[in-house]
Amino acid sequence: MIAQPLPTLEEEDPARLARRIAAVARERGAVAVVLGLPLREDGSEGARVQKTRAFGRLLAAELSGARTPLLEWDERFTTAEATAALREAGLRHRARRRRVDAVAAVVLLRSFLAAGGRKPGAEGPAGGPNSVPAVPPPSRE
Repeated sequence: MIAQPLPTLEEEDPARLARRIAAVARERGAVAVVLGLPLREDGSEGARVQKTRAFGRLLAAELSGARTPLLEWDERFTTAEATAALREAGLRHRARRRRVDAVAAVVLLRSFLAAGGRKPGAEGPAGGPNSVPAVPPPSRE
């Protein structure tokens, strides 16, 4: 499997952004969507995590029709790693700023895939019982 960046979606309205991401996931036949969780350096959760999870609930609702799971993944240090990679590639500051989010997304996805799509120490495939869904799937009753 190869992780590659897609264009960054810019949208001020979270609900509209969730719809756009879900549309891309459907178009690409995604088997799961990985949501970066902005934990603090010490691994604790702060306000940014709560905001991300609120967005995750919107996104999970949009993905539910396709039965595509939404999985949380620790995104600590992904931006720093992406910035370093872009710097090593010789990109100037302005060019790095334009590309850092897309490259950080690749770093996040590579980390997820390298762990076999599961929490460190957990067993089972991505989307299985040991994955980390952002929200429980909506009931189909």
